[in-house]
Amino acid sequence: MIIAILLPLAEAVFSLHLWDYLAIALFFIILSLVGYFAGRGERASSEDYFLAGRKLPWYVVGGSFIASNISSDQFIGMVGAAMVYGVCVSLYEWANVATYALLIWFFVPFLLASKVFTTPEYLEKRFSPTVRTLFAVVTIISNVVAFLAAVLYGGALALQGLFGWELWPSIIGLGLVAGVWAVYGGLSSVAWTDLFTVTVMIVGGILVTVYGLSALAPEGGGIIDGFQVMLERNEATSGKWKEAVQSNTQELAGTDTYNRLSVIQPVSHPMTPTVSMITFLLSVSLWYNVLNQFMIQRVLGAKNMYHARMGIVFAGWLKIILPIITIVPGMILFAMKPELLLIEPWGDVKPAADKGYVQLIQELVPAGLRGLFLAALFGAIQSTVNSVLNSTSTVITFDLYRRLWRPQATDRQLVVVGVVASVVVLAVAIVIGRFVGDLGGGLFEYVISLYVLFAPPFAAIFLLGILWRRVTAPAALATVIVGMSAGLALKIFLTNATDYPVWLNSFPNQASILYLICVSTCVIVTLTTRPPRPEQITDQLCMNWKRLNIFSNLGDRWYKNVVFWWLSYSIVIILLMMYFTGWFFPTGGAK
Repeated sequence: MIIAILLPLAEAVFSLHLWDYLAIALFFIILSLVGYFAGRGERASSEDYFLAGRKLPWYVVGGSFIASNISSDQFIGMVGAAMVYGVCVSLYEWANVATYALLIWFFVPFLLASKVFTTPEYLEKRFSPTVRTLFAVVTIISNVVAFLAAVLYGGALALQGLFGWELWPSIIGLGLVAGVWAVYGGLSSVAWTDLFTVTVMIVGGILVTVYGLSALAPEGGGIIDGFQVMLERNEATSGKWKEAVQSNTQELAGTDTYNRLSVIQPVSHPMTPTVSMITFLLSVSLWYNVLNQFMIQRVLGAKNMYHARMGIVFAGWLKIILPIITIVPGMILFAMKPELLLIEPWGDVKPAADKGYVQLIQELVPAGLRGLFLAALFGAIQSTVNSVLNSTSTVITFDLYRRLWRPQATDRQLVVVGVVASVVVLAVAIVIGRFVGDLGGGLFEYVISLYVLFAPPFAAIFLLGILWRRVTAPAALATVIVGMSAGLALKIFLTNATDYPVWLNSFPNQASILYLICVSTCVIVTLTTRPPRPEQITDQLCMNWKRLNIFSNLGDRWYKNVVFWWLSYSIVIILLMMYFTGWFFPTGGAK
């Protein structure tokens, strides 16, 4: 049915051949089979439907974790951001080595030991019902506005470029097709289809990168030669590449110099000011990877702590290669079309860069493989939409419906509410998605700007609440109120003010300011209020520094050991970041 609809439209704008249609058809057939068999019988209980019966193995946990993260804002938005800013955007992938370490060693043990369905539920046990309700509401809003709407818009943007479809019908079609398995089979269907789609996404994305590097290579050269050409042109030391960067240096980095091949950037950099990335990781990244229900839900559904931890380690290894399919294509696009940075006015360059990935497909990928790319793109959208729908319905069902309205609801009633909630949330996200492009700026920056508003207060109380038993419920509530108020005030100020330091335009800098305000508030109020009750600070809810209750279930042999594989991937990422500073490897990074 889907192929029949796409066929006449695709021929008009984007040339597809028989093998492309077969690849797309095969993708949807396999996806449907996996979703059907994985979700069969999963509506028997709420634990089966919402947490896959807590039986997911590590490779499904990790694959689904990454598949939920890679979506149209990755394929489209990060490619565009890399085209504009260069390799530094990879920090949004590689710097997660720190967040994943916190997740593996400090958060997984307590989230699993507390036996919760949702992260808001954990916050109630540690703090209070009011904090739980606030976080549940914020989670629902952020899932719809910052995730679903952006994902549907990004996917529709790609379809518009590929097929010439109108944006509105594309958003509706994507939403309906992508959300079906979340409604049908719950987390089990979502997680297993994610494992399949992440494989297709990586293969399809790598193919685009390979063809891009091959196109850059001199005659007779291979992808290594193309990689060297890409690096040379991204140095922007001569020709039209130098002109493109110099003409927009202030807008790109807020300084008079700009290095596209270094992950080290000044405090004025709008995307990755290095000095602020630490607090950015402790706020936005921690919230996204740990507190964010649509990411953490597959961890809560793991067989046990070992499978949960190894799943995150597997996700960490996948993070190593994600820049190959998101950052490198953006750098290839700059090497081919530096003139995109010369678009006037400057505000139009970011949406133009968002469309750059589609341009690469149109120009570089040969007939017969475009279908695999389209399958990868659909897979990216489908996995994130499914994950967000399932997690949002879980929060609505357990944190609002059962707790506030029907405490005695049966398992059957909870599942029905989850299904209805998924449908309603999808409909709202489709409507909002239509207007994302009207807000201006790039897609990736739209998403990050919303994270900065939601993340700091909840990340602060979650981290401090686990590491410091003294943190109180009044302190957590005060932190949320002060943090959200400060975030809104900052947004209003930046929208209306005409004279302020340029470094305030950077999202990591904004997040750092808000995070420091939140941490200070939490500490001050904690020290001026009564200590928490004993049941709020058990060993299942927070760290016992005398016992260090975090080192169980690590694997019985070295090649299965969590520590071994965690250290290995951490070292690889650190070496990659060192390469793109130029400090230790003279062929890369800053010269």
